[in-house]
Amino acid sequence: MDLPAQRRLTPAGPWIDLSHPLSADMPCASIFPTPRFERLREVPKDPFNVTQMTFVSHAGTHVDSPRHYFNDAPGFEGIGLDRLSGEGVVWHLPQQPDAVIPLAALQAATPVLRPGDILAIDTGWAAKAGTPDYERHPSLSVAAAHWLVAQRIKLFACDFATPDLVYHLRAPGFDWPVHHALLGNGILVCEHLTGHAVLAGRRVEFVFGALNAVECDGAPARVLARLLAD
Repeated sequence: MDLPAQRRLTPAGPWIDLSHPLSADMPCASIFPTPRFERLREVPKDPFNVTQMTFVSHAGTHVDSPRHYFNDAPGFEGIGLDRLSGEGVVWHLPQQPDAVIPLAALQAATPVLRPGDILAIDTGWAAKAGTPDYERHPSLSVAAAHWLVAQRIKLFACDFATPDLVYHLRAPGFDWPVHHALLGNGILVCEHLTGHAVLAGRRVEFVFGALNAVECDGAPARVLARLLAD
């Protein structure tokens, strides 16, 4: 979708990191292999240290490209930096396990979304990473996803594994309608965000540093944010 030009921003605070560190303990959906970090060379036995990292592109804090669900859509080589950075809002939307976030919750949230915004939601789920409860995360209702498309946001970020219905509640024939609605309209999706609770209720500037992975469906990201002046 066409988006308005980015305006000049005035920061009101320092950059903070909203990413889970890359490690074997970073959050990863149970349907994927567990991340592995192996030291191939090690001082003092070797003259230098070299680590081999093995994990799916959707482990830890990462961004989904439209290629995740559409073979004719771009990987990260076709996504401009303006789609991965800019201003937006953080909404505090506390949820219970397995909850589906209704449209009304988004419509009542503040600050109000503007066309071209990035939206990050804080449900409190990042604090559950590494516990069994993390697997019972909330999700977006399909109506809420379509409403976000109508608001013309450019990126949606959540503090859990997927904005689609949690795995154990899916019926046969489940077709990931939230991902299809968002990515199908050019709205990128970031999953496993953390540390953004301190920014809730404010307008902020974001940088989603997704790796430029050619023709890839997802990429690890160092996500940064800072408060903006009112």
